[in-house]
Amino acid sequence: MALPSTPKSVSHPSSSTFPAESLTPLIGLTYTSSDITFYLNAKRVTLNNPNPHWTLLDYIRAQPTLKGTKLGCGEGGCGACTVVLQTRSTRQRNSIVHRAINACLFPLVGVDGKHIITIEGIGNVENPHPLQERIAKLHGSQCGFCTPGIVMSLYALVRNSWDQERKKFVLSEKDIESEGHLDGNLCRCTGYKPILEAAKTFVKEDLEGEVAEDGEEGYGGKVDEERELVQISNRICGRRGGCCQDPQFSCPTTPATSVTTTIPFAKLSDSVSLPARVDTTKKLQESSVISGATYAKPIKSREDRHNAMDIKTESAVDTLIPASDHGIPQIKFKPYTPCSELIFPPALWKYESKPLCYGNEEKIWFRPTTLDQLVELKSVYPSAKLVCGATEVQVEVRFKHSDYSVAVYIADIPELRETSVPSGPALQRSTHILIAANMPLTELEEMCKDVYSKIGRRAMAFEALRKQIRYFGGRQVRNVASLAGNIATASPISDANPILTAVDASIIVRSKSRGAITIPFEGIPTAYRTTCLPADAIITYIRIPLIPVRWKGVIKAYKQAKRKEDDVAIVNAAFQIRLDEKYDLVEDIRLIYGGMAQTTKEASKTRKSLLGKKWFGTESLEAGLSAICQDFDLQLSVPGGMAHYRKALALSLFFRFWHESMAELGLSGVGTEAIEEIQRRISSGVRDDYNPHQQRIVGKQIPQLSALKQCTGEAEFIDDIPKQDRELFGGLVISSKAHAKLINVNWTPALEMPGVIGYVDKSSISKDANIWGSVHKDEPFFADGEVFYHGQVIGMVYAETALEARAAARAVKVEYEELTAIRTIDEAIEAKSFFKHSKELKKGAAIHGRMEEVFEECDRPLTGTTRIGGQEHFYLETNSALVIPHGEDGSMEVWSSTQNTMETQEFVSQVTGVPSSRINARVKRMGGAFGGKESRSVPFACYVAIAAKKEKRPMRIMLTRDEDMLLTGQRHPFQARWKVGVSTEGKIIALDVDLYNNAGFSQDMSGAVMDRCMTHIDSCYEIPNVFLRGYVCKTNLHSNTAFRGFGAPQGMYFTETIMSNIAETLNIDIDELRRKNLYKVGDRTPFFQKIDDDWHIPALRHQTILSSDYEARKKAVADFNASKFNRFKKRGISLIPTKFGLSFATALHLNQGAAYVKIYHDGSILLHHSGTEMGQGLYTKMAQVAAQELGVELDAIFTPESQTYQIANASPTAASSGSDLNGMAVKDACSILNERLRPYRDKLGKDAMMKDVAHAAYLDRVNLAANGFYKVPRIGYEWGCTDADVAKPMYYYFTQGVGCSEVELDLLTGGHVVRRTDLVMDVGHSINPAIDYGQIEGAFVQGMGLFTTEESLWNSSTSQLRTCGTGTYKIPTFSSIPEVFNVSLLRHDTLIPLKTSPSHSSQGKNPEPPKSWKSLGTINSSKGIGEPPLFLGATVFFALREAVLAARKMNGVKEPLVLDSPATAERLRLAVEDEIVKMTKVGKGTGELMGVA
Repeated sequence: MALPSTPKSVSHPSSSTFPAESLTPLIGLTYTSSDITFYLNAKRVTLNNPNPHWTLLDYIRAQPTLKGTKLGCGEGGCGACTVVLQTRSTRQRNSIVHRAINACLFPLVGVDGKHIITIEGIGNVENPHPLQERIAKLHGSQCGFCTPGIVMSLYALVRNSWDQERKKFVLSEKDIESEGHLDGNLCRCTGYKPILEAAKTFVKEDLEGEVAEDGEEGYGGKVDEERELVQISNRICGRRGGCCQDPQFSCPTTPATSVTTTIPFAKLSDSVSLPARVDTTKKLQESSVISGATYAKPIKSREDRHNAMDIKTESAVDTLIPASDHGIPQIKFKPYTPCSELIFPPALWKYESKPLCYGNEEKIWFRPTTLDQLVELKSVYPSAKLVCGATEVQVEVRFKHSDYSVAVYIADIPELRETSVPSGPALQRSTHILIAANMPLTELEEMCKDVYSKIGRRAMAFEALRKQIRYFGGRQVRNVASLAGNIATASPISDANPILTAVDASIIVRSKSRGAITIPFEGIPTAYRTTCLPADAIITYIRIPLIPVRWKGVIKAYKQAKRKEDDVAIVNAAFQIRLDEKYDLVEDIRLIYGGMAQTTKEASKTRKSLLGKKWFGTESLEAGLSAICQDFDLQLSVPGGMAHYRKALALSLFFRFWHESMAELGLSGVGTEAIEEIQRRISSGVRDDYNPHQQRIVGKQIPQLSALKQCTGEAEFIDDIPKQDRELFGGLVISSKAHAKLINVNWTPALEMPGVIGYVDKSSISKDANIWGSVHKDEPFFADGEVFYHGQVIGMVYAETALEARAAARAVKVEYEELTAIRTIDEAIEAKSFFKHSKELKKGAAIHGRMEEVFEECDRPLTGTTRIGGQEHFYLETNSALVIPHGEDGSMEVWSSTQNTMETQEFVSQVTGVPSSRINARVKRMGGAFGGKESRSVPFACYVAIAAKKEKRPMRIMLTRDEDMLLTGQRHPFQARWKVGVSTEGKIIALDVDLYNNAGFSQDMSGAVMDRCMTHIDSCYEIPNVFLRGYVCKTNLHSNTAFRGFGAPQGMYFTETIMSNIAETLNIDIDELRRKNLYKVGDRTPFFQKIDDDWHIPALRHQTILSSDYEARKKAVADFNASKFNRFKKRGISLIPTKFGLSFATALHLNQGAAYVKIYHDGSILLHHSGTEMGQGLYTKMAQVAAQELGVELDAIFTPESQTYQIANASPTAASSGSDLNGMAVKDACSILNERLRPYRDKLGKDAMMKDVAHAAYLDRVNLAANGFYKVPRIGYEWGCTDADVAKPMYYYFTQGVGCSEVELDLLTGGHVVRRTDLVMDVGHSINPAIDYGQIEGAFVQGMGLFTTEESLWNSSTSQLRTCGTGTYKIPTFSSIPEVFNVSLLRHDTLIPLKTSPSHSSQGKNPEPPKSWKSLGTINSSKGIGEPPLFLGATVFFALREAVLAARKMNGVKEPLVLDSPATAERLRLAVEDEIVKMTKVGKGTGELMGVA
């Protein structure tokens, strides 16, 4: 069958080979075009017969200048691929809409007749969009990989918020934060707060237009959602605010304003926070002291020294640097001008869609434009896959490799999209509303809200549906997904199906054979993802009834997920009850659940037990709860796991409905406390931006030097590097067994596939070269005879395209002989499966073997076992590498997303058989790393290097999200078996702990992680007698690795759990217990490091108590929990200190840094150092140091990348030591250069510009390049040393902090909200406070994820990681952060007035003001900050623990609380131990899913 109008280069399959031979006549008659015509960033594009496997993202990223749109997850869950679809409204004539969509899911055929706007289309570095500028200036971009997607989501919101009729922005903070516009975007670096602050400037600051106040109906209220009104009769385009060619058009303007505050700086205390001042102005200027370097003309034109002042060019930093007033940044934005936006292309107003068809031998796409065309197509080929938003289909294609040879895009069919809702009296008379099958869920949500506002209770079904839609996926998904698609997938956890069943909805389907027929919805789902719909039928409408006026009943819907935003349900439910005329007896009741069976299921026994019964009375409640247990008697082995929790939820949701229905029906005597679900409020909070110690450049809040590039999409990551000539792509062949012998690997099926060139495996390199490891060489690059974990790499296929390579990798046939697998720490202990790791720490009595004697003398010995699960790094940029082989000497350029250029160089050298000097390992920036790219990035560079050498062609690889999570390991799960001895007063006397971590199948850095855990288990507490033993467990899992904190968070978590157990056992105040056991200056750690004058925990703690109003809030929490009105909600508050040791503790040789500074004769300066940039701002800080030391403008310093040809033997950028090591090395190099330049500065004057000084030195033949070097002094603890007089310090210093968090817990579901967090950190004299604040907030939110929502689970039978994507693994979102989020840095300007209290008196006197940090001996007396704040995320965990304790006390539970991490909704709900939990217990055993701690 030949496709119409296809390029001559396309080979057409014959009709006999095409699966849809019957479609040939239809194509010839109707689908006569294969051209997709659309606009991309205002430019017309026509694609003839494009690749049918391509999504919109595939096409965009194939364009050489459109690399800003990223691939982050491939399933629409991270938002990195977000673009804006600008199109005509189907709901209002002459209107356009802007929809944020996931380009990774959106079918390429769907862009026909529309305008696609990518990040490049709205601005660039030279002329950024205000969104891009503000996010950059407010430090809302760190690694930058997620930033373009976030900008585009906000862009859609801003474009849709302009009310043309009122000439104002109808935008509020509620619209930005609470209406779900950012639900589909994830960020792993920033902690979200600065992004929200940047977005809110469009509400708070001058927008050159009138802004609707928060009190007005904002976007999503009375104003239609995602709509732009355009008066076509008066202008030719859809430019928001008017067409530039309209003679009557003018942009509204408002003068910029600025508030000036007089601040008595001399009277400031550490408890006062001073945020930066922000306003808008048309004139953006910056200090020439910081930016604006000039450069001299070339030497030949300057041989006459009198011309030395001639200027060749000049530069400036991309993001204008804020001025400073007495140490407070003054940030200026350019105003937002609506008339400067991209218009809707005028040609598209007249564009007429026509049926399309294109494809190849494997797949064909159809795009009908009418319902009749679709009906005809389905009649001819009933198995054709109908695609609307592709939010489910593309996930199946990408991850389940579903083969839909015939796909039909149906979202552009008007009859299936347009819903007509009656208005006025007609709506009041209506008995139902017909919803068009393909109406986007965002429009449906708005319609439901509108109908409910007009007719109230009669539209209860629509209000229930709106509530569920609001949390269905992210905004990008809701913008394209439809109710019909949700129905057709027949998912057992569908959010809509329970409602449609409960309200007796029906659907109207149409087919050629049957015409239009109505089918009751209840019978449509028949089995798991199966419906009874006729194969040739199309859903056209969903009919939802309106309730009669005098109907005496209630309809409600509920949902509980791991995370509230953008998450699939664990259990959802819809309930409908109808009472008799007397509001007494149950005439009818429907209790419909999702997530409790293989399809949506009714609690039929419960319904039967309640029909005809009296509703108002505990008898009906008890009967319902009991019957639900019978309806859903889930067993531990139930698919999806969580049997106990799901049963408890089923009862809890009914319990909530019973109370809610009582209240809504006006029945007396029912409390409302069980009704209200916890709602999150709008976030707020401050940073203390006052820095009295800032210098000319160092100490200033300078945005990351690449921040604006990241916001405009111009920042280049590995996979953005332009395609090389003859480049090939790698696809990994991985094991599907956890432990097995390899019997046979058949590569032939892969090699026969189109585009495949070859493969590499163990036979491609020598046996010796096949072994690698970061510390111990114990891991094969390619499996050799045996596989040791599910996902282990067997080989790599390479082909002409990435799609072909991945398809070929799946075609490789592998035969296994399965062996026994060890997965958990408990299994490893039982099997004695350990790596060699004999390190112990002994202090006090442990040195002499007298621990048992000490325990016998303790008043209260306590024992316990505590577990903490792992954590996925979830950097947004997955591991990637590009190797470019050179034609001679075996040299290679190795671009790798790595923190460790030296190790990458070393092992590429090993596998290619050339010296390291011929391997240039390079990285410009990473899209996040967090330790996950310190060692685990190495193999991927090696795989493509082996293939590149073999083929003599460039080779590229970028892992998919699921591959990255399967292969690269995560934070180590840990288990502690502890014994602690205390006095009755709460003084800790002795601690004995066996520590176990789950290393996985190889050692990687697991031993070093264990070491840091052991050296942080003391946390901030003096314990006289300590005996710690560490065991590294060998299991059949991926090799776990470094992760921000590197074992320290786990160690301190164990300590704080022990502290909680002590406080609960002794019934003493936990804050008093912590205070009583704090270190004091002069104390020794378990490794005999002395607590010196750099000990600020007392001051930090004191400041936090005051600034957070801790005492008053602690009492308020107790009062809240004691109230009878809060029986089903409890609050908790926790204040915890942390200290984190800075240095590579167990690898002394890594404590070195290097820098290479070159001054060119024109005055420009090239800086290389041994650090890498992964979003932590290291390049910016080092440029600040260099500019400060050399006395030049910041933009005179340029760092192009990190590479081994410039810096040899670079230590990995890790251990929070990047600034310490490299900053001192940069300073060293600059000092050498300053000494060489001193005579010329003396001669030319102190204000001489670098271009003149450098030129003079050059003419005198002075070397203008210098290498700097630094090694950390003093440190060098040797394990086993127990002599305090001999032991060297383990760490150079400690970064310290204190955090306080307050939470509210829903006892019925286990859901929670963080009401407030206050953090105070000691960072010394910060090089860049804004970057440090970003690290603190980002680390805290990442730590909060570690201790709450981020749970890694494996299949208990196959040992396969089940949480390997955004659909199953839940990191915090924009809505997860604390409602109030305050962060400040420790200052030492004045003493805090003390408000003493019995438990927080710091021994009854003021803590001394912090000492100067000048004695630290670090660069600028600063401290490393990347990892230390992460543990403070545990304040949320321990606040939740306090809330659970309050609930258990109310429920009369006497047993000690065992709450392991993470504190998921499941764990929290079951820990409450109320009657529902007791009623729903399941048998013991192993469920389908398991953790491995």
